[in-house]
Amino acid sequence: MARTQLTLAALATSAVPGLDVAYTRKHSAGAHGLFDSALVIDKDGRALIIRVPTSQSAETEQSADLVALRALTIGNRSRLPFDVPEYVGQTPIQGTRAVVYELLAGDSFEADALTGHEGVSGSIGRAIAAIHSLPSAFIGTAGLSQQSAQQCRTDAIDLIDRAANTGYLPAALLRRWEQATDDDALWQFAPAVVHGSMSADSILITDDAVSGILGWSGLAVGDPARDLHWLLAARGDAAELAITAYSTARQGSDTHITQRAMLYAELELARWLLHGVSSHDQSIVDDAVAMLDGLVDTVHSHTQQPLSPETGPIMTVGDVENMLDHMPRAARDYDQHAAMHTDSYDFSGLTADSGSDSDSDSDSGESDDSRSGTIAPDQAASRSSSE
Repeated sequence: MARTQLTLAALATSAVPGLDVAYTRKHSAGAHGLFDSALVIDKDGRALIIRVPTSQSAETEQSADLVALRALTIGNRSRLPFDVPEYVGQTPIQGTRAVVYELLAGDSFEADALTGHEGVSGSIGRAIAAIHSLPSAFIGTAGLSQQSAQQCRTDAIDLIDRAANTGYLPAALLRRWEQATDDDALWQFAPAVVHGSMSADSILITDDAVSGILGWSGLAVGDPARDLHWLLAARGDAAELAITAYSTARQGSDTHITQRAMLYAELELARWLLHGVSSHDQSIVDDAVAMLDGLVDTVHSHTQQPLSPETGPIMTVGDVENMLDHMPRAARDYDQHAAMHTDSYDFSGLTADSGSDSDSDSDSGESDDSRSGTIAPDQAASRSSSE
């Protein structure tokens, strides 16, 4: 049973000494999400979010998020053109812990809306580039994951092999993906600091610019293409501008990043298939198979645009968007959940099945109320009543 906002507010006072709560409300309407969450506003108008994990996978994510936030020191944060969540306090509760964070300013939007505005899209590209430009030494110091280009390639190969072993993977996709992983040129890149679970849910917008980024549990050194694949699936008219802004900020140092991002976008279907198989849910398997078949049809109609640059012309961002425009919509609806949002859908099974390299997205369609700025009690009450 989901904890009430009053229970969560009481936990917040335990986690933050001296906290005098003036107003509280539920952070999400969902009762079966990864976290029980509430917005808490104190007598001085300070807005906080308290979150309690509802599953082991959520607790693991929360722990990883805390490690990442501690690693993002003042010096690291000063290099970023946006805000990062601030840890405030925690308190034990029934074998887990409630954690309190500062509420960041900004509003959240779906990927199509984010990439439908030129100013916002450009800001997103520059924000991601800023993350990838962070000096990587702090990742090792914090004990976070560090992958070489070859390890990133090996992870992709392993995922493809596991999908092929289910017997459901179409031969055309197996060949396509194997060509990409066999191409040495595609995997000649410098690993960078990556957010690791970037999606539209991670991004807060204020005045047509990125004001905050949430969900840092995947912070690591790895393939920067992993933070871009969700942009290729977005259908906003300015999606290409985000990639262009990113490449400009990074000075085009990774010539094949779009191809790898496209591969990761397609491999999301393989992860969905593996989740269905491992959870013995035939409806998910059937859904994944239908989406894989739809991707085969798209690939066959774009045979001149392979993933591997050695086997044919390199796909432009416009080519990628055109191809994804023909991909079944459901394939794009389960990106990795951001660590600071709560939904009514429980992703714990998909996260566990996918392994350390998986990214799964919510299709619940709920937006997280924590993604707005500091709210006065009367404003919060107004928003609460309108939901």
